[in-house]
Amino acid sequence: MGDNMKKTSKFKIDKNILLCIIAFFLISIFSINSAQKLLPDYLDNLVFKQILWYGLGFLIAFFIMYIGNDYIYKHVWFLYGTGILLLIALLIFAEPINNAKCWFSIPGIGVFQPSEFMKIILIITIGTLIHNFNEKYPNPNIKEEFLFLLKIGLVVLIPSILTFLQPDTGVVLIYLVITIIMLFISGIRYRWFILLFALSFVLIAIILLIYFLNSNLFVDIFGTSFFLRIDRLLDWSSSSGYQLENGLAAIGSGGIIGHGFNNTPIYFPEPQTDFIFAVYANNTGFIGTILLLSLFAFFDIKLILLATKTNSNINKYIIGGIIGMLIYQQFQNIGMTIGLMPITGITLPFISYGGSSLLSYMIMLGIIFNVSNEILRYKN
Repeated sequence: MGDNMKKTSKFKIDKNILLCIIAFFLISIFSINSAQKLLPDYLDNLVFKQILWYGLGFLIAFFIMYIGNDYIYKHVWFLYGTGILLLIALLIFAEPINNAKCWFSIPGIGVFQPSEFMKIILIITIGTLIHNFNEKYPNPNIKEEFLFLLKIGLVVLIPSILTFLQPDTGVVLIYLVITIIMLFISGIRYRWFILLFALSFVLIAIILLIYFLNSNLFVDIFGTSFFLRIDRLLDWSSSSGYQLENGLAAIGSGGIIGHGFNNTPIYFPEPQTDFIFAVYANNTGFIGTILLLSLFAFFDIKLILLATKTNSNINKYIIGGIIGMLIYQQFQNIGMTIGLMPITGITLPFISYGGSSLLSYMIMLGIIFNVSNEILRYKN
């Protein structure tokens, strides 16, 4: 009777994960409010909008809990097709913003970025493919694994090309990170990864060789846009650039305890999105920075433990993809802010301003809550 009562309770949310999200929300609002002083007057409502995005995000997360993960997994190809159509529509119909077609402009609301949602769609699609493959082939041979990898490659290649053409190299890198991590935990032979890294190394070496030896030939083959993106990626090693130098100065000037709330004396571009970590570190100093990094680590560890506890293989794969994506974005965003990684425009999950990115994370949160709900309901 007791066990049945446990099973019939509708929702049980992991309180530690929920508390982390609430803490991220408070830090996000705190940091965006401080960033407002560095932004033009027409961007004076970002705090209010971020609160609305978080509110809408929680509604979406609970809606996903209501419909369940199985419903989403069942309709994954509809989601994938919708994501691809939106990426195609961007290239055809979207108005360029900063020479990029990454967003649909929605009057009165802001911009909508389909590639942010494509990340979670790709995680669900790859997770479903891995699950189905392992169910059909418990002990696959080389040929079966090769055909499976070709299918995964095609599924990832289509959105990668469409996103690259926008251009948005940062999100393409996220697609690739997601794919590699999910394949790594799928159980396929590790020799495929050796082959993949070897081919990638050769391809990158050829591209860089042409770039350094004959820039005109590089532009003829790959185009001016790709040349400029390579140029930007390589510039980070010199730790030069107005944005990076001022961001580092802001972080360094924070000292031990920071300049305090709503006080960011040094200007640098994109303080509300790409360089939100610099704003937070400037305001809270070394102590606040350590607390934020600890919070990220605690949240990531909770997700890893969640993946190890679930009995559903498809949930393991999808949670693994989410973890890989979040950790990569944390390292990439903070790393580029302090000059250790190239500046790629990747935002800090749950902290940076942005409706599309935040709503995509809250969709992931709904999936995570469903997995934790299942574990907690059937826990003895």
